[in-house]
Amino acid sequence: MESTRGWPAATALLSCTVLSLVGLTWDVQWHEDVGPDTFFTLPHLFIYAGSALAGVISLAVVLAMTAAQRAGRPVDATVGGRAIGVFGRTFAAPLGYLVSGTGAALVLAYGLWDQWWHGLYGFDAVIDSPPHIGLLLSIMITMVGAVIVFAAARHSRWGKVGMFAAVGVLLAFSTITVLGLSALDGTVDATTVGLAVLSTIVVLLSAAVRRGGALVTAVALALIQAFSWWFSPWAARVYADGVGLPVRDYVSDVPAMPSLMPMGLIVVALAVEVLLLGRNGRLVPVAGAVAGALVAFGQFAQRSWLYDVALPDPATTLATTGVAALAGALAGFAGWRFGEMLRLVAPEPVTAKEH
Repeated sequence: MESTRGWPAATALLSCTVLSLVGLTWDVQWHEDVGPDTFFTLPHLFIYAGSALAGVISLAVVLAMTAAQRAGRPVDATVGGRAIGVFGRTFAAPLGYLVSGTGAALVLAYGLWDQWWHGLYGFDAVIDSPPHIGLLLSIMITMVGAVIVFAAARHSRWGKVGMFAAVGVLLAFSTITVLGLSALDGTVDATTVGLAVLSTIVVLLSAAVRRGGALVTAVALALIQAFSWWFSPWAARVYADGVGLPVRDYVSDVPAMPSLMPMGLIVVALAVEVLLLGRNGRLVPVAGAVAGALVAFGQFAQRSWLYDVALPDPATTLATTGVAALAGALAGFAGWRFGEMLRLVAPEPVTAKEH
């Protein structure tokens, strides 16, 4: 019978990351459909509540593990990963919860900066302001911690399911951060390359952890995208009606944040799984290059289809796809190594033959 010892805390942590993701998709759509906002809005509270609760959960697990270690009881590495000594071994912090807790603490710091930003400039009209980007990256750190927590329990059924769900949430959330690259002008579309790099890292990471993992992650993202496609416009309109604000008359029928998520990731994942069928590490950069190029070109095609616009000029398309392929080769290698690291956060289960 598989252990469920770490299931409640891990599930609660994953739920917190989902809460932040829901708040972000809602907030982005609010910016698109309604306009500027203040610090104290319901979508913001969802984002911050997810991070705050994740920090509380992480702290509780660290304190529980520290108490167990001081009492002389063995620390179970499947509960968040191997324990790391913090502040001169004053605390015994499971790796996953240490990472998620650190991200939550950084969210507090960037949240204070965001509050100061709103106080200085009033309404906030853009999603990619400096405090927002720092805030989003901090929440991503918390989400990485959730991935590590479930990876430590990957030999259990709930650990496998939770890990790929956590990876899907991480990728869905991270798509908005590439807007921080939109200020970079040139022939190469920097936001598209950034999204290709993030997607490639996640896909190769999933493939390294488990055969078929890339495809499972792509399916998880598709489900998140489908839900967000319905939820974010609906929530923005309902909230606007509730607070008595009008919706812009030039609102697009295409939800803002879900449209950033790559729709063709299942095809990309299938290509990666085929290339790495023999688990040949030498093909990892090739798989990464293919993934990067497919995601980049797929994003151009996706935007053209969703917004009924022409593809970028051939120079931009070729240059961006080429750079995405080169960056994808490096991202694929990094993602594969990250996946191998996830396999080491907890010991392999002991079989009967090893006794």
